[in-house]
Amino acid sequence: MSNQGALEYEACCTPLVREPLTEDWAGDLSRMFKALGDPVRLRLLSLVASHEGGEACVCDISDSFGLSQPTISHHLKVLRQAGLLDCERRGTWVYYWVIPAALQQLSAVLLVEGTSVSAAGSCAEVTA
Repeated sequence: MSNQGALEYEACCTPLVREPLTEDWAGDLSRMFKALGDPVRLRLLSLVASHEGGEACVCDISDSFGLSQPTISHHLKVLRQAGLLDCERRGTWVYYWVIPAALQQLSAVLLVEGTSVSAAGSCAEVTA
């Protein structure tokens, strides 16, 4: 994933409704959205993000799925390649954490000005 385009937009995160995406930024975002298009990967991201301390050992999250360890590792690799997760090996285990800037980019590009998203997922007018 190209981090150059991501860094340019990090400060402003122009929503889709304000101006068209550049080709580079659209490519970066599409890789992230494509990675999240699989229910297992979406759940993995959620499990890592909501894990105590904001990071999770692969051993802590593998039992949440009826999948083999190599399959879980593949899905985690896809999330890493998309720039959504980072990891570190500690002894025999690998620990994963979410990259906040990546989630910020995904949410900011879809945010419509003048609205906010509630926990229930519906939009409401923002009062300033």
